[in-house]
Amino acid sequence: MGIGDSLFSGLLSASAIMSDAGRAAFRMIYPPTCAGCNCMTGREAALCADCWRDVAFIDRPFCEVLGIPFARDHGHGFVSAKAIAEPPPFDRLRSVASHDGTARKLVHRLKYQDRIDLAHVMATWMLRASDGTVADCDCIIPVPLHRGRFLRRRFNQSAELARHLAKLSGKPMLAGTLLRVKPTERQVGLSANARRDNVRGAFSLAAGSEMDVHGKRVVLVDDVYTTGATVGAASRVLRKAGAADVTVLTFAMAISEPI
Repeated sequence: MGIGDSLFSGLLSASAIMSDAGRAAFRMIYPPTCAGCNCMTGREAALCADCWRDVAFIDRPFCEVLGIPFARDHGHGFVSAKAIAEPPPFDRLRSVASHDGTARKLVHRLKYQDRIDLAHVMATWMLRASDGTVADCDCIIPVPLHRGRFLRRRFNQSAELARHLAKLSGKPMLAGTLLRVKPTERQVGLSANARRDNVRGAFSLAAGSEMDVHGKRVVLVDDVYTTGATVGAASRVLRKAGAADVTVLTFAMAISEPI
């Protein structure tokens, strides 16, 4: 090793020591707290025992299309009456947890309190909940924000989740393929019909990006599934462009109780 290499190695070591010291000092002043209730925890973006127990994880048995949990096991591949009566424009929906309690707090803090540090752990849970669809997909596409809202909010929570999913899975994230071309109202407080009207014509593929989607297995990422209006409108655009398979993957799902 030459003198230059030794100096460079020494600088890296010193930098690492300073970085570790800085982190230690920061943690002394701002100790890690629970992402759900802000009590002190052993590491960042973790949950305390009480908040962990409060997460209503969605596991099988559930509807193979809509991912809605069943109160009892009806057998492999069973589909709910809702999925049969109103087939969605996507192939399947998978979500980590019911949009209640701690899960709701995590979504709110990511979306409205700029807690983008939570996106990694949320994406880790989403990868598990994806039921193998992320591992089998060709690309990951986040539900986009209109540029006006993006400038006001400064980040897109769905894109943050998708970015971490892409890192965890090694799959490409296509952030600029799907666009929100129509400035829509906030969906909160709108009825199911009003939500559908609100997002009608809201999405489009970027010019020249058709081959990003044609014949591909796509995972469409959003933070919460409520009525399905938003991801439904986005899925129709992907289908029209020739997507072979569309999985909607969200962190939370608004459900009243198992069916």
